[in-house]
Amino acid sequence: MYVVGNLKYKNKNKLIDKDELREITGFSVPSRSKKFHVCNQSIKNIIIVNKKFAYPFVIKKVNSIYNKLISILTELLVSDDDSGETFREALNQIERFRMEIKNKYRKYLKQKELEVMSKQLSTLQKEAKRRLIDIENSYLISMKNNKGK
Repeated sequence: MYVVGNLKYKNKNKLIDKDELREITGFSVPSRSKKFHVCNQSIKNIIIVNKKFAYPFVIKKVNSIYNKLISILTELLVSDDDSGETFREALNQIERFRMEIKNKYRKYLKQKELEVMSKQLSTLQKEAKRRLIDIENSYLISMKNNKGK
C-alpha cells in the first residue's frame, strides 16, 4: 500500500507497514471491479483521509442513495394499503438511511446538506406516521363495531 500526498507520514510515496494501515480512518473509495489499476499495478483499496478530497465521492454516493430512497418512499406513500405495512416499511427505510448517514458519511458532509435531507425525510416520516395511525384507528373502530353486532 502506498501513501500519496499525506504529510503525516515521513516516507511519502513508499510502501508502509501494514500495522500503520489499520490505524488509518477515512473514506474507502469503492470500485466495481474491486481493483484499481495505477501505473500498471493493481490496487485493491483506496482510503481518502482528507475530508476535502473525500467530499465529492461522498456527496455523489449519498445523493444517489437519497434519490433512490425518495423515489421508494413516494411510491410507498402513494400506494393504497389497508394493512399499513407499506407505511411501516417507509418508516423503516427512513430510519435505516438516517443511521447509515450518521455512522458512515456524517463527518464528510456539510451541515446544510444534512439539514435539507433531514427536513425532507422528517416531512415524509410525519406523513407515513399519520397515515399509519389513521389505518390503526379505522381498524380499531371497525373491530369495535363488529363486536357490537
